[in-house]
Amino acid sequence: MFDSARAKWQYVYMHRYDGREDVDAAGLREAARACACANLRQAARVVSQIYDAALAPSGLKCTQFTLLVTAHLAGEETINGLAERMVMDRTTLSRNLKPLVRDGLLEAVPGSDNRTRPIRISAEGKRALADAYPLWKAAQDAVMGALGEDRFEALLNDAGQATALATDLPTAQTP
Repeated sequence: MFDSARAKWQYVYMHRYDGREDVDAAGLREAARACACANLRQAARVVSQIYDAALAPSGLKCTQFTLLVTAHLAGEETINGLAERMVMDRTTLSRNLKPLVRDGLLEAVPGSDNRTRPIRISAEGKRALADAYPLWKAAQDAVMGALGEDRFEALLNDAGQATALATDLPTAQTP
C-alpha cells in the first residue's frame, strides 16, 4: 500500500542547450503564413481529398487516375519519359506504377533494346479510365464551380508557373 505521508518527491529541472539561438517568432509566423511549399502542399492535400472521394467508386486514387491519363495520352513511354511528363522523381513514379501494373491497368512492353521497358495503358486500364472519367469530371466541375471560372483558370496558370520552377531554378543545396 502506498503511504503518501512518507513519500517524497524531488523535481529536477533540465535544460538542453545546443548553442543555437531561438528563431525569431515573427519570422516563424511569416514562414507559417507565406511559405510557398507549405501552402501549395496543403492546398494539394485538400484538392486530392476531393478527387479521391469522387473517384472512390472506381477504386482509383487521383494519383492513379492521373497516371492512367498520362500513360494513355503518351502511348508507349519509358519510365524516365513518364517521370519527365509528370514532373516526378523516377523512383517515386516507379513505386506508384507498381500497383497499376500489378492490377493489369498498365503494362510494361519490350523496348527497342533490353535496357528499356516502355509502359503503356492496357485494355483493362482503358476501361478503368472510361469508368473513372465521369467521376473525375464531377469533382472537376465541383472544384471549378467553387472557385469560379476566372479564379480556376488563374489557379491553373499559377500552378503552371510554379511547376516551371522545376526547370528554372537550381536545386537548393543543403550545407
